[in-house]
Amino acid sequence: MSDPSEISEPVVSAAVAAALAAIAAVNDSAALKTVRAEHTGEASPLARLNALMRSVPGDQKAQAGKLLGQARGAVAQAFAARETAITAAEVAAQLAAETVDVTAAATTWQPGARHPISLLQERVTDVFVGMGWEVAEGPELESEWFNFDALNFDEDHPARAMQDTFFVEPTAAHLVLRTHTSPVQLRALLSRELPVYVVAPGRVFRTDELDATHTPVFHQVEGIAIDEGLTMAHLRGTLDHFVKAMFGEEAKVRLRPNYFPFTEPSAELDLWHPTFKGGARWIEWGGCGMVNANVLRSAGIDPEVYSGFAFGVGVERALMFRNDVKDMRDMIEGDIRFSQQFGMTV
Repeated sequence: MSDPSEISEPVVSAAVAAALAAIAAVNDSAALKTVRAEHTGEASPLARLNALMRSVPGDQKAQAGKLLGQARGAVAQAFAARETAITAAEVAAQLAAETVDVTAAATTWQPGARHPISLLQERVTDVFVGMGWEVAEGPELESEWFNFDALNFDEDHPARAMQDTFFVEPTAAHLVLRTHTSPVQLRALLSRELPVYVVAPGRVFRTDELDATHTPVFHQVEGIAIDEGLTMAHLRGTLDHFVKAMFGEEAKVRLRPNYFPFTEPSAELDLWHPTFKGGARWIEWGGCGMVNANVLRSAGIDPEVYSGFAFGVGVERALMFRNDVKDMRDMIEGDIRFSQQFGMTV
């Protein structure tokens, strides 16, 4: 269309007809954007006609303005309608191109893998089930009484401080994210007839910063045995069998005196790791001891008749020195490649 020199019905109609023809010929969003600029932009015929309004005599401005307004409105409606149609067509085409037949057989199959923490935890419990023990579970949100008071923790014990333990609001409810699986042991004593031989695996929570050797959420396996006439010798024999089943016949344990509120006497559990990468050595693994008489009384057990022993070990720590895992953060990042290297056996 030639440059308009006047605002007249034939000139305006020609500009509208050209715009509508161009709009109708467009089939994609990019082309529509180009056509929009050509027919509604500053250099378009309708824009140049609108610029002539300043020179229209006053008595003709109303009529000329109405004519241009109707023309621009018709072109705008045509653009909107075409844009809607093109967008719908493009979305439909994209959906068709991306359609997946969920009933079709997969072209590739990649096996997954169970997490080594779960596998190792099950291996530990299997050892104790083989000795006739029971496996017990308990809540991760625990009463402060089960987690501390019943286990002979003093009210001012550092583990009860908020900087060490996750207390749940309102604090008056006395609920914590359990700091060990020992509360499961106490629940077992309250719910079972004596004698009791129970192993308790599960997640525990402490306010540690995440780094190569610490994580605020980790796993423990703890065990408790209550019967008549149990001694430290029974504890030592149980742990000897346990470490040999986990680390080979050359593995053995060493007990070093220590203090824990819930056992008396108490000991640190050291493991002689015969196949440790870099050479056999002693490794600190957990804690153990004879169950404190106050804990037995909390469960309604007469310490003059019954005695017992308890122990606890960390599963992540065991995985690190048993399978040469250097960084604990690898265990929690959810990368399938980490789990796949262990297969189905740890």
